[in-house]
Amino acid sequence: MGTIKVKDRDDNVHQLTAESGSTIMEVIRDAGLDIEAACGGCCACATCHVFIGEEWLKKLNSRDDDEESMLDQAFYVKDNSRLGCQLEYTEELDGMELTLAPE
Repeated sequence: MGTIKVKDRDDNVHQLTAESGSTIMEVIRDAGLDIEAACGGCCACATCHVFIGEEWLKKLNSRDDDEESMLDQAFYVKDNSRLGCQLEYTEELDGMELTLAPE
């Protein structure tokens, strides 16, 4: 178990408990934060779009083709944009900071 820090769309920061094997999207959704995650984590909608803190990007796997395709259809995409459903929480990510992308 570890934690992630999530800034919501109202600039409030939430420290959430994260369990290895869960996706970042699941951690955020299960905590009751406002993340739609319409496809349930199938990488088919981009409604779990988040901005990862720059210092954490190097600890993540690269985007695969499916994630790239979904982000190509999303709004407000930045270099640090990722889909929360494609990021599995591991102990190496303990303390990770991210921000929910605008809807």
